[in-house]
Amino acid sequence: MLELKHISFRVNGDQEQEKEILRDINLVIEDKSFVIITGPNGGGKSTLAKIIMGIETPTSGQIFFNGQDITHADITERAAMGIGFAFQQPVRFKGLTVKELLQLATKKEMTQAQLCQYLSEVGLCAADYIDREINASLSGGELKRIEIAMLMARGVPLSIFDEPEAGIDLWSFNNLIRVFERLRDEQNGSVVIISHQERILEIADKIVVVSNGEITGMGPTGEILPELLKKSDSCRFYRAGRRA
Repeated sequence: MLELKHISFRVNGDQEQEKEILRDINLVIEDKSFVIITGPNGGGKSTLAKIIMGIETPTSGQIFFNGQDITHADITERAAMGIGFAFQQPVRFKGLTVKELLQLATKKEMTQAQLCQYLSEVGLCAADYIDREINASLSGGELKRIEIAMLMARGVPLSIFDEPEAGIDLWSFNNLIRVFERLRDEQNGSVVIISHQERILEIADKIVVVSNGEITGMGPTGEILPELLKKSDSCRFYRAGRRA
């Protein structure tokens, strides 16, 4: 279980004045839950994900993972504890192949069949990619799918996906929805997704709305999503990913 208690985050803005990005965030992610954190751009949701992963350190508050205070644990320590993170803009590893990256992530040798399983689930043909380097020859969408496959292969207790739909074509997006549905149904670990796409919101157990640095809504999808779609501005925003 992940628990955030009174998390706030401030940065220095113009003229050295502090800008508050997050204010008094209290959130519990239960074991084997499937949670979507959503809200308008600039509302603080991606910053919240980075704080959970240890990429950013909160200005105040505490973070607990399985009862252990991890507030000041760095990203490497949290990864070792079983928290995985898929970046909105994946990093490139020149000289490292897709096969090597997946095996490095899982810390084990993987057969061609295993590699094919994870890559095909995100819309990639293993035969075309396992020996490709993680470099500029790969598009942003390809990197995104490889990173998602890597996180799936790790099978960690808590997986965080920051806008996984970014840079992915429609066919791969539809495939990605099926992948997330399977992750939800198998419930091998908790999944947190940062997204504002309606089709992703629809498959969540719980939706958390972050706006202007605060949690402005939280509850079961059946209660929260209809309220989001009732608002005209939110309707245009959230329906961006609606099925054709």
